Amino acid sequence: MSKTHDELRQAEQFRHGSTVVSGLRIKGQISGSEDLVIEGTVEGPINLAENVLTIGTNGNLAGDAVVREALISGNMNGNLKTSDRIEIKSSGSVIGDVATNRMVIQDGAYYKGSIEIG
Repeated sequence: MSKTHDELRQAEQFRHGSTVVSGLRIKGQISGSEDLVIEGTVEGPINLAENVLTIGTNGNLAGDAVVREALISGNMNGNLKTSDRIEIKSSGSVIGDVATNRMVIQDGAYYKGSIEIG
């Protein structure tokens, strides 16, 4: 493999951040400085103020989250605060209060809670 190929592969891995895979369950506080994808189950607060939180279609989060951006295709039960935007996909479900600058709720998505924009 060429040096350029290795550099591109490392950049791609960095861009994706960390993943909680399906079948994995984490209980506790998560904080850090990279993106997080949840396909398994997380119980506890998440603080990734400068990064993206993605909850995949099989993902479950029971806890509050403070992130830059949230993309939700799975289930979240907790309050959510973002500095940029929240997108709840058609398969997503959020129960909790949100505070954000922008919000997208696709047809078929479920949301229950209050919304504070601005």
